[in-house]
Amino acid sequence: MAVENQIHVSPNTLFGIAVSPGVVIGKVFLVDDPGRNGRHLYLSQDKLEEEVRRFKRAVGTAEDQLAEIRDQFADRLNDYVSIIDSHILMLKDGMIYNSTLDIIEKEGVNAEWAFEKSLDRARNIFSSIDDQYLRERFLDVEQVSQRVFRLLAGDENDPFADITENVIVVVRDLSPEDTIRMNPDRIIGFVTETGGRTSHTAIVARTLGIPAVMGVDDVTQTAVNGDEIVLDANSGRIVLNPSRELCEKYQEYQRQHLRYTEQIAFYAHLPAETIDGLRVQVEANIEMVGEMGQALQYGAGGIGLFRSEYYYISRRDKPDEETLFEWYRELLTKMSPLPVTIRTLDIGGDKSGPAITLPDEKNPALGLRAIRLSLKEREMFSVQLRALLRASAYGKLQIMFPMITSMCEIRRVKEAVIRAAEDLLRDGLPFDDDLKLGIMVEVPSAVVLADHMAREVDFFSIGTNDLIQYALAVDRGNRHVAHLYEPLNPAVLRMIKQVVDAGHDAGIEVKICGEMAGDTLYLPILLGLGLDGLSMHPLAIPYIKRMIRKSTAEEVESLASRILLFKSVQEVHAYLTAYLPKHYPEEFGTERLERLLQTCCGDHF
Repeated sequence: MAVENQIHVSPNTLFGIAVSPGVVIGKVFLVDDPGRNGRHLYLSQDKLEEEVRRFKRAVGTAEDQLAEIRDQFADRLNDYVSIIDSHILMLKDGMIYNSTLDIIEKEGVNAEWAFEKSLDRARNIFSSIDDQYLRERFLDVEQVSQRVFRLLAGDENDPFADITENVIVVVRDLSPEDTIRMNPDRIIGFVTETGGRTSHTAIVARTLGIPAVMGVDDVTQTAVNGDEIVLDANSGRIVLNPSRELCEKYQEYQRQHLRYTEQIAFYAHLPAETIDGLRVQVEANIEMVGEMGQALQYGAGGIGLFRSEYYYISRRDKPDEETLFEWYRELLTKMSPLPVTIRTLDIGGDKSGPAITLPDEKNPALGLRAIRLSLKEREMFSVQLRALLRASAYGKLQIMFPMITSMCEIRRVKEAVIRAAEDLLRDGLPFDDDLKLGIMVEVPSAVVLADHMAREVDFFSIGTNDLIQYALAVDRGNRHVAHLYEPLNPAVLRMIKQVVDAGHDAGIEVKICGEMAGDTLYLPILLGLGLDGLSMHPLAIPYIKRMIRKSTAEEVESLASRILLFKSVQEVHAYLTAYLPKHYPEEFGTERLERLLQTCCGDHF
């Protein structure tokens, strides 16, 4: 879009993570953070019993409020009831609730102080976790805690109840429940200091279509209530008190973006087919049943990756077979006849939850995780497999196993599936005896053995996030080496090609479900490498389909062949800088392309 390239960074520009797209201009509505304003007091012994009761009352009221929100919006947003239920459970989690009561009684301090100390302890535990997804789950704890802090401060009111004009909420943190209750006629967007793309607040915002930028450092100290603010949730940029000239440019950008979005929406439900007839599957990555509606809205041809971790890490105990079966059955029933690929439990090492006890490990990324944990915890694995097999009778299920590194693991997994199927036959329970089993290719050993593994499974799905990390020995969460995490590294591209060729030689489909799949920057190369399907965040689907329909198989295959000859990332970048604006001028102006190539491990669509 032409105007986007004319907008330059002003002194009042702040940056964060774009989690729900849109461009809006309005007034700042600043929400105070009650968590840091509480007084720290030492109490006499005779007042401690009442302080304990005061904390319990606040938690009880918070439970009642959350239950009321759940019931109020159950019909309209039934898919998010599980998030609210998990928040209700968190209120009484022993790590924080019991610890707070203990600190009040043993240290003789007020509830706010004790509660904050308990949260700090839990925060330190979660901050040591490398995995971004698991770190962001602590945001749920923080968000529930904010409600308790407000009640301890005597504030039981809805902070957004009295808004009478179009505003953009600026707040340190925002819960999914508060997001659900936002009036879209008045609250046109929001900015937070915490959170990211995988937080539940971000998921709700995308579902409701509320533009949002999260992770903006110190924005609550910088923004002033009532000031004008531009929220560019396409780029993750906000501008405080924009000049008239800049405001006019953003207004034009806003109009252009609206027109562009309307054009893109046209592509959501068109076939993902090139000009010369090459058709690929475009599917969605989701982690909760609640995201299924959004996947269908944006034109997903199925679910290419359903992450099953949420139902384990959000609970105090492991879900039983019936609970898992009901969740999986609902997903498959509502998606039928479209295919659904469910990945078995992918936690372990630094990915854990209160229901799963794991050993301390010096290098958890290379430790007991994913399929290794499932094969060790045979009963837990059996419960999940039985639930999955039972649910397969209600739709088109494919089961996918994560972090497979050897032929031995594949055989042990298949034996576990056979045992579960035999158990169901004895119990007289129906299941699809022809369902497909596949693996995620996300470690170098699986790439090297892909030709053999392809003859043992029904499909491959390349998990580029971990494959890049393991292949290049780069932790992208480490700021000292994150710049080396490069999807366009020739070694990564050759690995993808090797897996595609091995799969096709064996007659199986090869898809990709990592972040690369939903990024327009990589789309022409991935198409040219011969992938059969791409699975991505639902919002990316119309953009990817649009580019596919502008491509020809001949051109992208020629592009991929040329790029596979390059020896360095710099050569790949140089070639793309010339190629993409020529073949996709609407998607890639030169300036925008240069920005993307400078930060090309993000989501750009």
